[in-house]
Amino acid sequence: MLEQIENWIDSTNLKYSSQKVSCDKFSNEFDGFYPTEFLKNAYYVVVEQIPKPDFVGLREMGLGDFVDMDAAGITYKNTYYILPHVATNLRVHFHELVHVAQWLELGADAFMHRYISEIQRVGYHHAPLEKMAYALDEQFASRGKKIDVPKYVSHTL
Repeated sequence: MLEQIENWIDSTNLKYSSQKVSCDKFSNEFDGFYPTEFLKNAYYVVVEQIPKPDFVGLREMGLGDFVDMDAAGITYKNTYYILPHVATNLRVHFHELVHVAQWLELGADAFMHRYISEIQRVGYHHAPLEKMAYALDEQFASRGKKIDVPKYVSHTL
């Protein structure tokens, strides 16, 4: 199943490659949280509908709620997809960039396996990878102490 999902992700990222925007445009806003080099290798795409794999196997694994969930954004490897109404929301970008760092640190197979198993065990809102992203985006939004997010993710996972 993970290979099927990764193939779908690679195909999706390729399909939208001409629409990708480099996150280095957020260098000033995210200074102290994300190194410029990290942002240069992360991208986002504004889409009318969030692309999600909808394989029968995912629903059989109990992930139907996740597939059907109305999300404002989703991250696949170094690229995240967001809806137009949140395209200027820095907190959404920050959150999705945490997931980019998680993908980078864990690698595709380990990230997908962990993310899926966390959602199956405790649900989306209690999944540790999501809780980490929400906690860090809250720290950014509340003008908390600046930390190097990719390093934090690397040391925490």
